[in-house]
Amino acid sequence: MKTFLFLFALTTFLPELVRGQQTSDSINTSRTFQLGEVRISGTSGKDTTNVLTYQRIEKFNRTDISNALNMLPGVSIANVGPRNESVVYVRGFDLRQVPVFIDGVPVYVPYDGYVDMGRFTTFDLAEINVSKGFASILYGANTMGGAINLVSRKPVSKFEINGRAGIFSGDGYRWNVNAGSRFGKFFYQVGASQLKQETFPLSEDFKQKKYQQTHNRANAYRDDLKFSVKAGFMPNATDEYVIGYVNQKGEKGNPPYVGDDSKITTRFWQWPKWNKQSLYFISNTAVGEKSKVKTRLYFDTFVNQLFSYDDTTYTKQTRPYAFQSFYDDYTFGGNAEYESRALDGNIFKLNVQYKRDVHREHDLGEPVQGYIDNTMSVGIENTYQITPSLAVIPGISFNMRSSDKAQEYNATTKEITNFADSKNNAVNAQIGLFWDINTSHSVKGSVARKTRFATIKDRYSYRMGQAIPNPDLEAEAAVNFDLSYSGKIADKLSLQASIFNSNINDIIQQVDNVQPGRFQLQNAGKARFYGAEAGLDYRVISGLSIGSNYSFIKRKNKTNPAILFTNVPEHKVFAYADYSFLKRAHVLASLEHNSDRYSTSYGTRAKAYTLVNAKASVKLYKSILAEAGLNNIFDVNYSLVEGFPEAGRNFFVNLVFSHF
Repeated sequence: MKTFLFLFALTTFLPELVRGQQTSDSINTSRTFQLGEVRISGTSGKDTTNVLTYQRIEKFNRTDISNALNMLPGVSIANVGPRNESVVYVRGFDLRQVPVFIDGVPVYVPYDGYVDMGRFTTFDLAEINVSKGFASILYGANTMGGAINLVSRKPVSKFEINGRAGIFSGDGYRWNVNAGSRFGKFFYQVGASQLKQETFPLSEDFKQKKYQQTHNRANAYRDDLKFSVKAGFMPNATDEYVIGYVNQKGEKGNPPYVGDDSKITTRFWQWPKWNKQSLYFISNTAVGEKSKVKTRLYFDTFVNQLFSYDDTTYTKQTRPYAFQSFYDDYTFGGNAEYESRALDGNIFKLNVQYKRDVHREHDLGEPVQGYIDNTMSVGIENTYQITPSLAVIPGISFNMRSSDKAQEYNATTKEITNFADSKNNAVNAQIGLFWDINTSHSVKGSVARKTRFATIKDRYSYRMGQAIPNPDLEAEAAVNFDLSYSGKIADKLSLQASIFNSNINDIIQQVDNVQPGRFQLQNAGKARFYGAEAGLDYRVISGLSIGSNYSFIKRKNKTNPAILFTNVPEHKVFAYADYSFLKRAHVLASLEHNSDRYSTSYGTRAKAYTLVNAKASVKLYKSILAEAGLNNIFDVNYSLVEGFPEAGRNFFVNLVFSHF
């Protein structure tokens, strides 16, 4: 509440202090930190990225990355229920195959390749870029299904500041402040935020279960604090040198399973720590008139604690399944990118990357076990501008992964032993054709062979005694085909459509009874993912806009149809209506529909659902805005994964200030 009052005072008095300081000589009105972008660029600015701007994210009150991405076609929100992790799937590929970056710096967890996107808030971002299938070679290894890049902000004025503070259902509150300044050859950008919640309300239609006796979700608390700072120096019109730092501190509960699947064991887990820090340096230096060198250097840490308890009191740890687990990981690496425009109509890029992942883990009372992976990538990407309206963009990379250390602890003998070192190489290659039919319509087609290396967990985990490690796992590979259209009609109607197909080989899949009662992960699978996407945005009249997108995806396990792919609905619809009136009032309504999806590989389902959300806002005074909304208006009882119900009807109220 103190924070809320502070921001209220800030929004009330600050406008008078800073009025008149906004400059009109901004070089770029976009507040996107362009050095943080990773784009497949051509002389006409073509790329294969879906972009979510911070304006759109804030308009729909999407406070974390996964909920923001859920607005895009081809992206499905999911929940790793037993771990209370929010994730997304991009055209059926999970986050191990579609890694997450901040300003082009990889931030996924070294051990298993995942990242809990519920821990990443949207408050300090300029935009989110999503590449599907045909992701730039410049991202490096493991972009089998695409890439997600969280791009930070960059100021364009002498002084700019914005903030939000609010409350929401479940004894929750949020606040954030972003401030930046550009003066001469220097700029800085800082951000701070907190998102905290004790619980969330369940639908009135939810029937109480053994481990869920109220309509406030048990053990569903969260507290996420984030601080970011970036400072840059631009000595001339072409060069730029930036250092950035992000510090996230999180903790969360793990709501217990309350479903009907007798094969699932209820866990009583809490996460006292989910802390991440990223320090990075990015530079861009011109070499002559037609070439430049761009570099990224980074150091990323991940400290994590997971405690398993006896029961819902979350106090005792006496049962065999109780434990205290500790991770202490870090990653460092970098890349250098050389770009040349020496030939007319041609952009050549050469990229070299190195990444070293160090994972250290132990349970309470046990010694630390260490794992080290090294990943290298060398790639080239070239844009040939055949005509002013037609470009072809091929790319190829050679990726290498080797392990320096992999240890296991034997609780019986109290000894640590070493696995044999392992190595794996993979080749990625792709080509895209981009055609601007005219200024309003364009078509692109692409073919991409992409791979994903097996993670440390894939290769070495015993899965609580149920699995046999397999250090020799090789990379999965997918051949992705895409044909897409985008266009505008009369500057009122925007259209987009895509069809896609992915043939996947060497899928890392569970093979049962390799030893009696124990399975092993092997490169045993083949699959096909295919589907279509379509979307439109239409400005009906001044102040009124409507829009919708539809996603269809089918995933077939060709090797073993009995093993089902999980967490992705075949059909997904997102629609909205946006109305502004009286120059100060605004009403927004949206609808989300998801068809059934499998929650387990043996057929347990989460049922289809449709949600309706609404929000209203009004300008109170110049740069001050008040907004309020209802999500899940009809109080639908739904789940993203069976046995883990999501929020019923819930509200939010925010006070907003912005001065640019």
